[in-house]
Amino acid sequence: MDRDALIFSEYKTYCEQKEKFIDRNFNTNKFYMTAIVVLIFAMIYTGNVVFLNKITATLVFAFLGISMSALWWMNVDSYNTLIKIKYSNVIEKIEEKFPVKPFTDEYEGIQEFRSNKVFMFSDIQKIIAAVSALFFFAVCVSEITPIAISIFDKAVDLIIRIKNIF
Repeated sequence: MDRDALIFSEYKTYCEQKEKFIDRNFNTNKFYMTAIVVLIFAMIYTGNVVFLNKITATLVFAFLGISMSALWWMNVDSYNTLIKIKYSNVIEKIEEKFPVKPFTDEYEGIQEFRSNKVFMFSDIQKIIAAVSALFFFAVCVSEITPIAISIFDKAVDLIIRIKNIF
């Protein structure tokens, strides 16, 4: 195998691996979306379940939802970074040896497209992750507020009792 054929073979293999990586990214996003929907349904169907004192299943699922949303956001960032590295640092360098540079041209086109402030799929994923995190946060606040008020009332009552003793 001559040098050019070897370079092309490595290029082809790397491009196939990049596509598999992108497929894994989509599957990971499907997992997070499904997990968030499952958590929402779990909150709906277990809303009356109370674990310790006043800690409800809804509160537990809301904390899980916030965590899941944060992990999803970080995952989107990680995949985007790795995909950019695969494009710009590896594939484009290999393409320097070719007369035609399809991925380099594609990447430049994407960068030009993004400079027009158009939302990309990863931006939409991040928005969904952020909205879901805000939703779960609001549920947490609504579940924690009665607990906090109860603790505050008990503390005030205890302070009043202590004042009455002295």
